[in-house]
Amino acid sequence: MLIEPEMDAATGTLDRALAEALAARMAAGARPGPDAESLALRDLLATATDHRSVQMLHAVWGRIVAVTGPVVFAAGAAATLLAADRHGLPIRTLADADAGLAEAARGARVIIDLDGPRPWWGRLLARPDLRIVAALPDDRFGRPRALTVSKETPGPTGEDRTFWVTDSRLADAAILDALGQIGFQGQALVSAGGLKLFMLAGYVQAEDGRLTTAPGSLKGVIGAAPVY
Repeated sequence: MLIEPEMDAATGTLDRALAEALAARMAAGARPGPDAESLALRDLLATATDHRSVQMLHAVWGRIVAVTGPVVFAAGAAATLLAADRHGLPIRTLADADAGLAEAARGARVIIDLDGPRPWWGRLLARPDLRIVAALPDDRFGRPRALTVSKETPGPTGEDRTFWVTDSRLADAAILDALGQIGFQGQALVSAGGLKLFMLAGYVQAEDGRLTTAPGSLKGVIGAAPVY
């Protein structure tokens, strides 16, 4: 015999309040840019009491951003997995980084695998209209496996990392030492096609004059991303 479960009125009230709050938040629309989104999320995370709450807030916020903000695409296996975890299913997938950059130029946010034989990220040196605005995973201890490209301009959020490309043939350790001598703390991420991608601590403007003396001839900042 089937027994109908008893409904808890108090929990039902909370469920309805959650649904109404989500509907109202989505109706309010997108925030003005990725840095504004990051600042708002950081305020929410400050209220979290444990790791499970942090994960829940990230997941809910990522889905709100995907619904209210620019269309989200993913190119690559890692990017697709990370995008689904953060923004929910279904994720619109693309064949490769070339298709991803094309969609980003049309106004989408595109999450692209960081590792690969071709340094697609190096092309951003010649594309000032496109910038890295996020990196996943985005916790301060994790190594990014995918980067988000957008036409939006990332701004400082108080806790960021900046992505810098160089064609220097020096060893990574020598490049990091040279960066340290001009005031930057960095980490080597990936190299391909004669280019190297480094992650610098903090928000660094592309026009920062100190970087003119950094190793390499073809070099520059290609964006920044918040960490949580």
